Amino acid sequence: MKTIGMLCGMSWESSAVYYQLINREVQRRVGGVHSAKLLMHSFDFGEIGPVQRTGDWSQANRAMAEASAGLERSGADAVIMCCNTMHCATPEIERAIRVPFLHIADPLGQALRKAGLRRVALLGTSHTMARDDIIRGRLHDRYDITVLTPDDSDTARVSRVIYEELVRGQVLPQSRELYRDVIAKLAAQGAEGVILGCTELPLLVQPEDSAVPLFDTTTLHAMAAVDFALGTNS
Repeated sequence: MKTIGMLCGMSWESSAVYYQLINREVQRRVGGVHSAKLLMHSFDFGEIGPVQRTGDWSQANRAMAEASAGLERSGADAVIMCCNTMHCATPEIERAIRVPFLHIADPLGQALRKAGLRRVALLGTSHTMARDDIIRGRLHDRYDITVLTPDDSDTARVSRVIYEELVRGQVLPQSRELYRDVIAKLAAQGAEGVILGCTELPLLVQPEDSAVPLFDTTTLHAMAAVDFALGTNS
């Protein structure tokens, strides 16, 4: 079994979900009392969040690259980022390490292609929804998938729930209703599916909240990490 290095703590709520998903899947596939071989670098989101808000992405990206190199030196055979937004650091990370960086958009793109979808909506932080260098551009360039995002007002509301509630472990009924409303609007605009493009969103949004299929980047990414670790396909 290969060792996976995890960039965590953005927030720890979703990082804990990753840890559980990966270990449970390894045990399911291998059996017995087996669990995954994992190395974790957990950031203090109280330091990373303000850097995102001020737009000092070079500082945040440098921190991701340095942590990735540390995981490789400690024995990681591959690195994953347990956060959609900070995938903007991908170029810096890939320059800093020799082992593979398992990008969150690749298992997502493969799942969308397998489902035959070409036009999907993306929900996540305002950065993830707005920027092409996190999810949108990779899906377009590598998988020929068109990505819709909410209007400015809904973008602000969707992002607020993530930063003010979900990263603190708060799952509120009124926020679930907000997301249901936004998802319904995007489906009416032609979205064939909805990407839960923030690793905290599965804590809030469930399949019954959407009339179109949901694609959970957290689970898809965690399963891809298990595939790599075991050298198999699910």
